[in-house]
Amino acid sequence: MSASLEVQRLRIVFAKQAELRYISHLDLMRAWERALRRARLPVAHTQGFNPRPRLLFAAALAVGWTGSAELLDLFLEQRVDLRLAARALLVQLPPGLEVSSITEVDLTLPSLPAQVSAAEYRIELAPGPSAAELGERVARLLAATSLPRRRERPDGVRSYDLRPLVQELRGGLENGCPLLWARLQADGTATGRPDELVDELGLGPWLRSIERVQILFKSGV
Repeated sequence: MSASLEVQRLRIVFAKQAELRYISHLDLMRAWERALRRARLPVAHTQGFNPRPRLLFAAALAVGWTGSAELLDLFLEQRVDLRLAARALLVQLPPGLEVSSITEVDLTLPSLPAQVSAAEYRIELAPGPSAAELGERVARLLAATSLPRRRERPDGVRSYDLRPLVQELRGGLENGCPLLWARLQADGTATGRPDELVDELGLGPWLRSIERVQILFKSGV
């Protein structure tokens, strides 16, 4: 669907914090649309019977997860001063949404989802597994050549191999609490889910929280 004239593209890095961990991606989009409308920024809109603000997220965040460096591209039909735009927007954001930076990027860059290659996660577990046990479970998973799994989707059950989606994985303790750090593939061909990784490790009963800490781009993009 075509859009109104776009003259500026802003990239917003923001956090979706614990207060909003249980809202859906659709509700997150609505929260941003409401804040942008109240900030009176000249947001470009799609054309057609139901024009929508031109917002583009790098990747949806599952309900129950938080994100400390989420990415959003905002398309404007009039140029704005970044400092004034940030000031107008920040006072309209609801608790649980916190912006860390707003920068201008080239209008001709590929869409945000097309640039994403992987995501990094911090996975907090309840006390129980020791550092040694975490290390053993992680080592067994990384040594596997294949990890067949099944994922339920709206259009049916899909079989896939989790192992090639796990790019990096390590475990340890932080302030006495067991933690996992994982880098999982997240591009247009396949996406690894940290909750399914935890389940494969047999640590589901101890899962406390999942935070996406970084979204990584393809090289050369």
